[in-house]
Amino acid sequence: MRAVIGLGNPGLNYAPTRHNAGFWVLARLLGRARWRKQQFPWGEVYRAEDGLLLRPLTFMNRAGEAVREFLHLYPLSPPDLLIVYDDVDLPVGELRLRGSGGAGTHNGMRSVLAALGSEEVPRLRIGVGAPPPGMELSQYVLSPPSQEELPLLSAAADRAAELAWVFLRDGLQAALDEYSRQGRV
Repeated sequence: MRAVIGLGNPGLNYAPTRHNAGFWVLARLLGRARWRKQQFPWGEVYRAEDGLLLRPLTFMNRAGEAVREFLHLYPLSPPDLLIVYDDVDLPVGELRLRGSGGAGTHNGMRSVLAALGSEEVPRLRIGVGAPPPGMELSQYVLSPPSQEELPLLSAAADRAAELAWVFLRDGLQAALDEYSRQGRV
């Protein structure tokens, strides 16, 4: 069994923001199977034959708390998890799939890695681009994308959902193979 964990912030105010790219991918995955939903104070868990999805209901910087609680219910190891999140260090719409690594500038991923006690966790980053000069990073990621960025981010979320689905069904190597076939965009 494997799980996809999409990072974001709960609430309608945050739904259209760059920081919720992980939630956008989960929304696409929900249409691919018959998921049974369980609601917890720390997150929403969806289960189907093909795997598990976690939508943390903690705020981004505390995403690790939800992951820790999730792993109490489903004792998976870090390589069985795919963490999906936004990345300001990648151009808008670019994807990066890796089997391990650090958190970079992402506080949500930092929280997840601390909770797991390992950097050996697969991750799929969705590029949202860097903030314009003079704009605070938090203000940028907590704002909606521009009209020009929306089609790029929508297409990236579609491709990310494809990769996440392959990960759920067939594992990381199959997802990496598909990522290579997509041209690593």
